[in-house]
Amino acid sequence: MASSLTIAGIHAAYGAVRVIDDVSIKVGAGETVVLLGTNGNGKSTLMKCIMGIVPPSAGSIIAEIDGVHHDLIGRTTEEIVDLGIALVPEGRRLFPKLTVEENLLLGAFRRAARREIARNLDVCFETFPRLADRRAQLAGSMSGGEQQMLALGRALMLAPRILLIDEPSVGLAPILVARTIDAIATMKARYELTVLMAEQNFTQAIRIADRGYVIVHGKIAFEGVSAEAMHNNDLIKKFYLGL
Repeated sequence: MASSLTIAGIHAAYGAVRVIDDVSIKVGAGETVVLLGTNGNGKSTLMKCIMGIVPPSAGSIIAEIDGVHHDLIGRTTEEIVDLGIALVPEGRRLFPKLTVEENLLLGAFRRAARREIARNLDVCFETFPRLADRRAQLAGSMSGGEQQMLALGRALMLAPRILLIDEPSVGLAPILVARTIDAIATMKARYELTVLMAEQNFTQAIRIADRGYVIVHGKIAFEGVSAEAMHNNDLIKKFYLGL
């Protein structure tokens, strides 16, 4: 059974600095939704709110998993992860002095995933064969594209139901961005994931997104009901397509 995520009226700040202002978005069961926005507009903060890293000052975040509604507000990050919600953070945040396999094993934090470590490791290596070839290599010695694959694989080790991906294209060459986006699409389809992806690269993100939102100065400036609607929006044409 697929999972969904509903965010309603979220406000969040760092001290006196308001970052998220009344944000509401919906990620339906089995959807890939992109959250577009340039640096400093609140994408990463919203991801951290979902994961319990930054506590919102108002609003609600509801995850529906296997027909059960879970209110994420007030839960610890560990509790949220244990529900099957995984975050691939901006900048990957790997352990550079540990091997590929050791980094993957650290992803199996969720109790349900611990029971299936061997199977999930096989899943990762099947999805990303390069990681199997490099399983004994130190993560810090890998290329940026390989490290992004490792970050995605580490999330798979969690056996997630909802996958949050923050800025997967950051620091990658254009050809590697395309490969990373393709890998996300493969993961989503193969493992029936629900995906929320924060991204600046509209052209690549929209290839796999069902629809999306644009966030500007912490507020939702546009909601696209389809990929076509995103392409035809004047705001996106101006800021992301240069038209």
